[in-house]
Amino acid sequence: MARWQPNASERLVLAALELFEERGYEATTVVGIAERAGLTKSTFFRHFPDKREVLFGGDAMAGLLADGIAAAPAGSPPSAAIAHALDAVGRDVFHAERRAFGARRRAVILAHPELREREALKGIGLTEAMRAALERRGVAALTARAAAELGALAMTIAYEHWTDTPGGEEFGAVARRTLAEVREAGAAF
Repeated sequence: MARWQPNASERLVLAALELFEERGYEATTVVGIAERAGLTKSTFFRHFPDKREVLFGGDAMAGLLADGIAAAPAGSPPSAAIAHALDAVGRDVFHAERRAFGARRRAVILAHPELREREALKGIGLTEAMRAALERRGVAALTARAAAELGALAMTIAYEHWTDTPGGEEFGAVARRTLAEVREAGAAF
C-alpha cells in the first residue's frame, strides 16, 4: 500500500458504512474497515479515534454551524441566524450527492444503540455550538439556549425528511421550512 492515499478519510467512512450494513456494527473491526478501504489500521487511527467515530465527522459540523451563525447579517434575530447556518450546512455538507449516503448512514445509526448514543451526544455538541455562537452575537443566555435547542430540533427533523425524500428539495430549503414549523409549534406551546 502507498504511504499516502488520497481521500483516505472518505474511503474509510464509506468502507465502514458498507461493513456496518453488511455485518453489523458489533461484528465490524477497525482492521476490516481499513482493509476494505485499501488502507492500514494506522491510517484509520490517523483519521478517527475509534470505529464509532467514523460516521460522525469530528467537530466539523459544530464549527460550520457556529461560523454560519456568526456570518448572519448584523441585527438578525436568533432564528434568522440559525437559518443562515442551516443554509451553510446545506451548501457545504448536505448537498444532493450526499443524500443517499445520509439515508444509509441514518439506517445504520438507528440499528445500533451505541451509534444512536453517539448521535445523541453529537446533537448535544451541535446545540451547544449554536448556543455559544448566538451568545457571542449578544443574544441573552436563555434566548440563545432556547433558540439553539429549537434549531437543533429543526436540523434533526429536516435531515430526516431530506434523507427520506430522494430527489426532493435542497437541504437548506427543507431546513428553513422545518425551522419555521418548529417555531410555530413552539408558539402554540
